[in-house]
Amino acid sequence: MSPGPSSFMDFLGAYSPDLLPGRRTPPSGEAREEFPHGTTIVAVVFPGGVVLAGDRRATAGNMIAQRDIEKVFRADELSGIAIAGTAGIGLEIVRLFQVELEHYEKMEGRMLSLEGKANRLATLIRGNLGMALQGLVVVPLFAGYDEDGDAGRIFSYDAAGGRYEERDFHSIGSGSVFARGSLKKLWRPDLSEEDSALACLQALFDAADDDSATGGPDLIRRIYPIVASVTADGFRRLADDEVGALTQVVVESRYQAPGGPIAPLR
Repeated sequence: MSPGPSSFMDFLGAYSPDLLPGRRTPPSGEAREEFPHGTTIVAVVFPGGVVLAGDRRATAGNMIAQRDIEKVFRADELSGIAIAGTAGIGLEIVRLFQVELEHYEKMEGRMLSLEGKANRLATLIRGNLGMALQGLVVVPLFAGYDEDGDAGRIFSYDAAGGRYEERDFHSIGSGSVFARGSLKKLWRPDLSEEDSALACLQALFDAADDDSATGGPDLIRRIYPIVASVTADGFRRLADDEVGALTQVVVESRYQAPGGPIAPLR
C-alpha cells in the first residue's frame, strides 16, 4: 500500500531495472553508422516564452534514412524537448522523460519546477553513457516556460549528462555551427513569437545549405520543419499550414538573397 517514489525512474529501477536505458549491455565495437541519426535542432528565447524547431532528416551513414522524422516533442504542459543523435534511443528517452514528468505530477499533485525537469533529464542522459561510449549518442535540447521568472529558458546537455543553461538561443546537431551562426545575426531581445519561429526556420535553412545531414524544407512533398512554442499558455506545436507559410517566406526571400537576411553593422 506504499504510495511509492515520485520518480518513475526510481520506481522502474525497483521493479524492472533491466528496462532502464543505463542497464543495457553496450554493443561491442562502434555502431554509429548502422542506425538512423537525427541532426539539427534549434531553440530561441523571446519575451514570455521559447521556440523549439528541428529539421526532418535522419541519416544512416551517407544515406537518408527518413525524410520526415520528428525531433521536437511536448515534454509536459510548460516544456518541450528536441533530440539529436541516435534516433531510436532518443525517442525512447523522450517517452521515458514524458512519463517521468507525468508520474511526478500525479504523485505530488504539482508540476516539477523547470530546473527540476532539466535535472531529471540530465539523469536520463547520464544513464545512456555506456551506449554513448559506443557511438550511440543522444544529445537533447530542453526548453520551457519558467513560471517564477515569466520567461523562456533553454538547457543543453552533453553525452555524459552534463546540463548547461543557454542564453538567448542555442543549436545542437551536425548543422548546429551553421544554425548558431545564423541565429547570432538574427536574434534580438524583442522578437515576437512569430519572428522567433521565422528566425529558427532561417537558421535551419542555413544549416541545410552547408550540412548534408540536415534536411531543408521539402516543398514538393510538403515536409516542413517541426516548430513549437512554449509560453504561459502552454506548449503549442505550430500547424503544418502555419509552418508552411513561414517556410514559403524564407524560400522566396532566398531568391533575392541566397545567403539569408543581412544583419545591420550598427
